[in-house]
Amino acid sequence: MTKILVLYYSRHGSVAQLAEQIALGVAQAGAEALLRALPATDGSQSTVHPLFLPDELMQADGFAFGSPVRFGLMAAPLKQFWDSTGSEWIKGSLINKPAAVFSSSGSLHGGNEATLLGMMLPLLHHGMLPVGLPYSEPALHQTQAGGSPYGASQVTGLSGDRALGKEAKELAVALGKRLATMAQILKQAGTQLP
Repeated sequence: MTKILVLYYSRHGSVAQLAEQIALGVAQAGAEALLRALPATDGSQSTVHPLFLPDELMQADGFAFGSPVRFGLMAAPLKQFWDSTGSEWIKGSLINKPAAVFSSSGSLHGGNEATLLGMMLPLLHHGMLPVGLPYSEPALHQTQAGGSPYGASQVTGLSGDRALGKEAKELAVALGKRLATMAQILKQAGTQLP
């Protein structure tokens, strides 16, 4: 079965909510989602999902990476994860694997799109295949609180208490489905892309 690693850091739970919706979409596409969290840089954790184990990276056929917005950038725990993948980069272990990104911010102009675009840079350096959301997704035309062609996102409000909206849920599920479908196609092809 095709496995998708949904790896995220979430400080207050909003990124974890998006991760769960992406995992739902992965399952709806007939693949297995491995929901894994990263601890804070101080080692603390506040998640209901298991913590990521490095061995799980090579078990996956595709990936979704999530982070809250930190001044228009990914949060330190996800950056720290990428900084630890030098040996995979040298070996080319992640080349041609599909990957998507998702984020959450406190305000409408809080940096979701900048963060999503920045989160794609490690994917490109690893030779991965970025997967976004096409405008054929109706929710992209209706959303007022998150979601873009670059990936799933949400705006939680400055106190972080705004629930995940209808469109944000739909787009996260759609991203999970699209990612899993791409991973299945690539896995079934069984060939190396140029």
